[in-house]
Amino acid sequence: MFSRLFRPSPSGTFKAAAKMPLRVGCPARFLATVEGNAPRMMPTPSKTRATPVSHDRATFTIRDGPVFHGKSFGAKSNISGEAVFTTSLVGYPESLTDPSYRGQILVFTQPLIGNYGVPSSARDENGLLKYFESPNIQAVGVVVADVAEQYSHWTAVESLSEWCAREGVPAISGVDTRAIVTYLREEGSSLARITIGEEYDADQDEAFVDPEQINLVRKVSTKAPFHVSSTGDLHVAVIDCGVKENILRSLVGRGASVTAFPYDYPIHKVAHHFDGVFISNGPGDPTHCQDTVYHLRKLMESSQVPIMGICLGHQLLALAAGAKTIKLKYGNRAHNIPALDLTTGRCHITSQNHGYAVDATTLSSDWKEYFVNLNDSSNEGMIHKSRPIFSTQFHPEAKGGPLDSSYLFDAYIDSVHKYKRSQAVFAKRDSRPSPLLVDILAKERVGVVPTIGMDNMAAQARAAEARAAAAAAG
Repeated sequence: MFSRLFRPSPSGTFKAAAKMPLRVGCPARFLATVEGNAPRMMPTPSKTRATPVSHDRATFTIRDGPVFHGKSFGAKSNISGEAVFTTSLVGYPESLTDPSYRGQILVFTQPLIGNYGVPSSARDENGLLKYFESPNIQAVGVVVADVAEQYSHWTAVESLSEWCAREGVPAISGVDTRAIVTYLREEGSSLARITIGEEYDADQDEAFVDPEQINLVRKVSTKAPFHVSSTGDLHVAVIDCGVKENILRSLVGRGASVTAFPYDYPIHKVAHHFDGVFISNGPGDPTHCQDTVYHLRKLMESSQVPIMGICLGHQLLALAAGAKTIKLKYGNRAHNIPALDLTTGRCHITSQNHGYAVDATTLSSDWKEYFVNLNDSSNEGMIHKSRPIFSTQFHPEAKGGPLDSSYLFDAYIDSVHKYKRSQAVFAKRDSRPSPLLVDILAKERVGVVPTIGMDNMAAQARAAEARAAAAAAG
């Protein structure tokens, strides 16, 4: 199977809480798990990105918009990107490590961020990160009204300030996030920059870098296949457009071993080796991923394999089906967005993080709208009328958010089981990965380097050099 997989065939516990005596006057604490007495490993600073924590003056500048002055609490570096906001009250470690935030400056509407610190990079029994959605911070900058320098949580090993500095990510506090969000809601997501220790210079506006002009998926997708094993007998191919750890965990925990492929891998040529195909979340404009769209279209033409997509995966599947996508004014980023299931009439509270949406009016007659956003009436999902293919714009796995819609993973796995049984009727087929394949393949993303912030600084440096050269020539 190993040679066939990489040479495409021409044919189409929670642990129990420790019992502790309660003292009079001390409130009982429930729902906390105890990890035992194993020492916590402090994270290793990145040699190429880490800087000391900066508490210098800082400026947050929206291009052609207002300028906000505050105080730095992260890395001492200047960056630019797309400013977006999230109304999530908790889950900042998960949000900041979500690959869908690649290239963006994340503004938190919650007034105080950082009070429970940052957990370690511990991994679970499947080798997946327990507390993060990827190994590194994906947002290029952080904006908060107030940051907690002192933290308290049993999983914490460092402060938000220390984490941002270690990752090379600048952060600013002491700014009016209400005014920032009001501007972004009225004007839409905007290019912005964080400058540490310098005054704003209007002549530097051309240094703003627009991440929407970059194929961000290429930066966050694995460069070679990797594998995560489960105890079950299912085998699902994941198209990694920036897959979150909890999506992998949601599949593996339901008995499906996962082999993740680069976003542009010709999945239609190897789909017959798998029981299902899954398209992950990811950052940026879906129209940058034309190869992925083509491969998905060929997959649906040549295979009856069950398919599920989430977030960017939903948009790519829609493009492959002939529909169109649109850019939302300021997107949906929160853990409390209501989505209506049009097949049952039930409303679910969902976790979301996206700036683009599918135009449901462009869906062909083979598809129907599955979910709709009750806040802005944008599309939140689609489902094929006769085949086991569906996708959602929101995140059913929702690490850091509600799990109302996690049943969708069960529905997908049920369709994968049915497909596997139907294929067994026609031929003896074992889709389980071979031991050799499991041993040879990597167990996590391959070749993904967190360089977007450094790319921004390099672009700004080139722009400054160009201005200096033009001034000298003049």
